[in-house]
Amino acid sequence: MPFRRQPRQTSHLWPSGGRHLWPSGETSPAQTHARGHLVYAASGVLTVHTERGTSIVPANRVAWTPAGFTHQHRAHGDTDMRIVFLAPSLARLIPDRPAVFLASGLAREVLLALTGPGNYDDTAPAYSRSARSRLLRVLVDELREAHEQALHLPEPRDDRLRAVARMLDENPAENATLAELGKAIGASARTLSRLFRDELGMTFYEWRTQLRIYHALVLLGDGHDTTQTAYACGWANPSSFIAAFSNVMGTTPGRYRAGARGSGLSAE
Repeated sequence: MPFRRQPRQTSHLWPSGGRHLWPSGETSPAQTHARGHLVYAASGVLTVHTERGTSIVPANRVAWTPAGFTHQHRAHGDTDMRIVFLAPSLARLIPDRPAVFLASGLAREVLLALTGPGNYDDTAPAYSRSARSRLLRVLVDELREAHEQALHLPEPRDDRLRAVARMLDENPAENATLAELGKAIGASARTLSRLFRDELGMTFYEWRTQLRIYHALVLLGDGHDTTQTAYACGWANPSSFIAAFSNVMGTTPGRYRAGARGSGLSAE
């Protein structure tokens, strides 16, 4: 049955996972789990905030949050969020830091199966414990083979980087150079450039592109079109936005937007 707009949050939770149907803008409280967990947006777009930064989880991506990380989830667009907890024996096989993975077709189907009605509806068939264990191992194997996605925006620790990040997060269309931003906060471009490399592991321009892609995914998830999104996020024209977006996401904004509305909406 297709996923339809939800007037309010609908949740199903069980020991090994959960499913939330969230309206756009819904936000979870800050929380910490004793087990690491995977979240998947069967439709819509999720953001996952931890002390390490923010992960953007569009349709067909999977976000991993290790045990012990305080985190919050937020829905952008009406979102069908799936959660799978991993035992330590499986969690140790994937990174010990927040990460985002491309969901293969098989991983997607396993995630949907592990979070389907059999877990919370007595009239639906459920998996046995041994079958669930096998599916979880298949899922972890698929993620180990998947490429990590450049969809985790690290949180700066240095006050000067935080100031730059705050300005650009509030206005991603800002096209000031690093020298101009540095002048506004009292730091040289050379110092800021070094801090971006040493602390965040990327150049300022790589970081700004990643920030803009993050904002673009949120806007597309909220229903904005390609042209609106391009200008709102600082690209000079839609063509340059499409090229940058395709380089990161492997598809155009238009195809992504259509897929986000239609992917994973099956089922259950």
